Amino acid sequence: MSSSPAPSLSRRAHVGMCLGALGVVFGDIGTSPLYTMRECLSRLPEIERTDEVLGILSLMFWALMFEVSFKYLTFVTRADNRGEGGIFALLALSHRPREGGRPGIGLATLIALGGAALLFGDGVITPAISVLGAAEGFSTFSEKFTPYVVPISVGILGALFFIQHKGTKFIGGYFGPIMLVWFAALAGLGLWHIFDAPVVFAALNPLRGLRLLWEYPARASALLGSVVLTITGAEALYADMGHFGRRYITQAWAFVVCPGLVLNYFGQGAYAIVHPLDKTNPFFALAPAGAPRLALVALSIAAAVIASQALISGTFSLARQAIQLGFFPRLKILHTNPDHSGQIYLPLTNWSLAIGSIWIVFNFGSSTRLASAYGIAITCTMVVTTFAFFRVTQMRWKWPLWRSLLLCGVFAMFDLTFFTANLHKFPDGGWLPIVIAVAVLIIMHTWKSGRDEIQEKVYSGAMEELELSAIARSKNILRVPGSAVFMVGRSKGTPLALLHHLKANRCLHQTVVLLTITTEEVPQVADDTRLTSEALGEGVWRAIGRYGYMESPNVTALVERLATEGVPLNPQSTTYFFNREMIVTGGNARMFEWQKNLYAFLSRNARPVKDYYQILPTQIIEIGLAVQL
Repeated sequence: MSSSPAPSLSRRAHVGMCLGALGVVFGDIGTSPLYTMRECLSRLPEIERTDEVLGILSLMFWALMFEVSFKYLTFVTRADNRGEGGIFALLALSHRPREGGRPGIGLATLIALGGAALLFGDGVITPAISVLGAAEGFSTFSEKFTPYVVPISVGILGALFFIQHKGTKFIGGYFGPIMLVWFAALAGLGLWHIFDAPVVFAALNPLRGLRLLWEYPARASALLGSVVLTITGAEALYADMGHFGRRYITQAWAFVVCPGLVLNYFGQGAYAIVHPLDKTNPFFALAPAGAPRLALVALSIAAAVIASQALISGTFSLARQAIQLGFFPRLKILHTNPDHSGQIYLPLTNWSLAIGSIWIVFNFGSSTRLASAYGIAITCTMVVTTFAFFRVTQMRWKWPLWRSLLLCGVFAMFDLTFFTANLHKFPDGGWLPIVIAVAVLIIMHTWKSGRDEIQEKVYSGAMEELELSAIARSKNILRVPGSAVFMVGRSKGTPLALLHHLKANRCLHQTVVLLTITTEEVPQVADDTRLTSEALGEGVWRAIGRYGYMESPNVTALVERLATEGVPLNPQSTTYFFNREMIVTGGNARMFEWQKNLYAFLSRNARPVKDYYQILPTQIIEIGLAVQL
């Protein structure tokens, strides 16, 4: 078991990395105090006994300790793919090619894709519940503000999604400092009220939580379904690891985030003990009425925006990874910062999230109702992460089976407990993230299956290099000046675009490059292994460009590099040839007919190759190719 070592940084840079992690990694879990205690208290009868509050606090505290500190930070974050984390990192680490090279998606891969799809659902719900929960703070001043909570929330979300095209650098410049103030406020307000009821520290005893579940067996499921809101955002600790590194995320959690959350929850618990009949959201009740509470509401909105931004940026990154690994259609990807390739903007993804989040706010109207839709996706993703982590311990780390089963069995026991406790939410809105996840999963499965089928049909009988060289020597083929690059889906064989070109035009450029772009199961590919090339004879070359799933391919840059490495071509005058598949259904492809039609639709609307491969459109020739699925 190993993790990439973090480079040595100066003290100032070290603090900066930890501060940055507060704004990106901990935004989601950091805004959980806005609604979690309120939801937990609502699951029990009138809270008039100290023991009940202590039981809730105990469950919340140990959920944080086990899921975040123990599972994710101690173990799961060690499963890094060259520093990157997330469900696709686990998929890459545990990937086992299918025997015989037959196209298709194995069960383990399908489960991992399901976990990724659930994160898309989370990306829709989190901005809605975070902003809505913060805006509800205005209602603590007067009931007159209640009708304006939804419009205010919609306005904030609309503005947030509208400025996404400006990039994370513009939006997130002050995220870290603001979140530091946020966690300081959480800790300060909580500590202030803890002194009103120091008995809350008795909640550190895990038996308090178990006793509460024993006393209220009929309400245990609903209670645990609310307690899980405490750990929403735990998956982000792992998914965003590549931005800051395990070391800095762990330190930010230990010294800032965890103390702030625990003290605030305990402070809310103390307030509930002292004011058992108060129906006010205990979070906002921590601040005195008037200007202090107004300041807390404003700070809450800022924190909610930051939490939303972290999920939005994470969804952009997740979508790009899926595209690069061949699980998602090509989408328009804009790089918003020339100095950081990871800062991207996907217009279609952004506006899909915007429409979904705003619709959710209008449809549910309150964070209490929306909390019913929150939890199923999170806990299901946690179960998937445990499964994928088990495969990593077996296939990558080579642990003894008993060791993997023991550790992952404990993880699964807690994850499944939280998951089953959330199933009661399904009729009340829990169906929403599941529907989103299923829709995304169908798209990913259909696209991958369709691409595999096309690769097999197009290249299964492709001509070999020696045969191509013989054709190039033929006196019947006219060699014309210039250079041409033919994009090849596989590292062997000849693209049908070239065969159709020869058949139609009976000519061949003096320099021909067969270029294959591959996506490796690593985040980034080292520059010295980016490009390999070999001469096949008669002016024909084969080249392979390699990229990681966190990178965007740049064919123009590869061709310029080929020219510097001795391939006789002029990048400015090179012509690029692509297959343009025209999908025809009714064939014998191993897909349902509705999947074939869906794939045809996705293929027609995918991002043009000139944009995806970063090639000038004036240098591209597409050759139509009918493929029957």
